[in-house]
Amino acid sequence: MQTAVRAKHLQQAIDGGALAPAADTLAGLPAQDAAAVLEAMERKSRTIAFRLLPKDRAVRVFDHLDPDVQAELVATLGTADVAEAFDHLEPDDRAELLDELPATIAKQLIRDLSPAQREATAVVLGFPRGSVGRRMSPEYMHVFNDDTAGSAIERIKLRGREAETIYSIPVVDHERRLVGVVGLRDILLADPADPVAAYANAPIFAQAGESAESAAWRCVDRGVLALPVVDSEDRLIGVLTLDDAAEVVDAARDEDEARAGAREPLKTPYLQSSTLAITRARVVWLFVLAVSAILTVNVLEIFEGTLEQKVALALFIPLLTGIGGNTGSQAATTVTRALATDEVEGSDAPRVAFKEVRVGLTMGASLGLVGFVVAGAIYGWGIGTVIGLTIVSVCTVAATVGGLMPLAARAIKVDPAVFSTPFISTFCDATGLLIYFSIAKAVLGI
Repeated sequence: MQTAVRAKHLQQAIDGGALAPAADTLAGLPAQDAAAVLEAMERKSRTIAFRLLPKDRAVRVFDHLDPDVQAELVATLGTADVAEAFDHLEPDDRAELLDELPATIAKQLIRDLSPAQREATAVVLGFPRGSVGRRMSPEYMHVFNDDTAGSAIERIKLRGREAETIYSIPVVDHERRLVGVVGLRDILLADPADPVAAYANAPIFAQAGESAESAAWRCVDRGVLALPVVDSEDRLIGVLTLDDAAEVVDAARDEDEARAGAREPLKTPYLQSSTLAITRARVVWLFVLAVSAILTVNVLEIFEGTLEQKVALALFIPLLTGIGGNTGSQAATTVTRALATDEVEGSDAPRVAFKEVRVGLTMGASLGLVGFVVAGAIYGWGIGTVIGLTIVSVCTVAATVGGLMPLAARAIKVDPAVFSTPFISTFCDATGLLIYFSIAKAVLGI
C-alpha cells in the first residue's frame, strides 16, 4: 500500500512539473523501494523518474527492476542511457533482460559490454529458455578437493569478490567435476592444515538443461544457499543462488495461480496494464472453457428424459459437479507441487493413481454417507442412495484423474498448471453427470 501511495505522489509531482521534489523523494528511498515505486508508475512518468536518478544510483535501482520494466526503459531511453546499468547486472539477470529486448537492441548492449562480462553472459545465453542454465550465475567461488583449509581461505580472499556468493562453496577435482560442497564457516573454523575434503558434504546439484523451476524448488525447499549447476559431464559451470531460486519460485507460483483462475499472468502491474493486455490474458481461457462446457450441455441433453421423470435429481447437479471439480483440483495441485519439487516423476504414475484412488474413495465414502443421510431424509432413500453412490464414484474418479493430469502434461512437455482448475473442472462436470444419471437410472429404474 505504501508503495502505491508513494508512486501516486511521485507521479503527481512529475505531471505537475515539480521535478526537484520528485528527485528528492527518490533520493530518500533505498534502491529496492525506489524500484518498486517506479514499477507502480505509468510508463511516461516512470521514464522521467528514472532520468532524475543520479548515474550511480540509477545503476543500483535498475538492478532491482523487473525485466519487463528494464526492457521498457531500454527501448524508451536508448542503449546509451542504460549501458552502465546493463554492465553492472549479474549475467543471469542480464540474460533474462536480453530475452525481453528486440534483437537489434540486444546486440548493441552485448557489443558495449566489457570482454569479461560478455563472456559470462554468453555462457548463460547458451542454454535454452526456462532451463536452470539460463538462471545460474557463472561467477562462482570454488575450491579443489585436495586444498587445505588454509589454502582455500587464501583462494577465497583472492577471488571471492568476483563471485556472487561465497557462503556455500562447491568442491571440485582438477577436471572441475563436482565432488562436494563445503560451507565457509567450516573452512574458517578448520585447522589450516586440514584438507577441505574432510569438511565437504555430498552435493545437492542441478543439471544445466533441467527446468529452472524444478531446480529452484529443490534449492528453496532444502534451504541451499547456492545450488551447484553442472554440465552433462558433471563439470561445474555455475551456481543458482537462493535469492534467484526464490524469484523463480515466486514467478512460477504467480503463473500457476493465474492459470488456476483461468487466465494468463500479467507482465505488468494491474493498473499499468492496458485493457487489451488484460483482455488477452483472460479471453483465450474463456474460449477454451466455453467450448469444453459444451460437453456438459450435451450430457444434460442426453439425460433430459431422466430429469423429466425425476425432477429432484436436478437439484443436486451443482453439488455433485462442485465436489468433483474441487476434488480434482486438489489432487492436481498436490501432484503439480510434488512434480516441481522432484518428489514424483513420470514413472510414478501407477503409484500416484493408486494413492489417489484410495484418497478419493476415502473422501467419497465420508461425504457420500452425509449425502445419503441428508438427501434420503428429505427426498426419499432412493434419491439418498443415488447421491451417496455418486459422491463416492465422483470423488474417486476426480482424484485419480486430477492426480494423473499433471504427469500427463509433463510427459507431453506442457506446463502442468495448464491442466489445473479449468480443464479438470470441465472434465469432472461431464464425467460426474454421466456417473450421476447412470446410477440414477440403475437405482431408481427410470
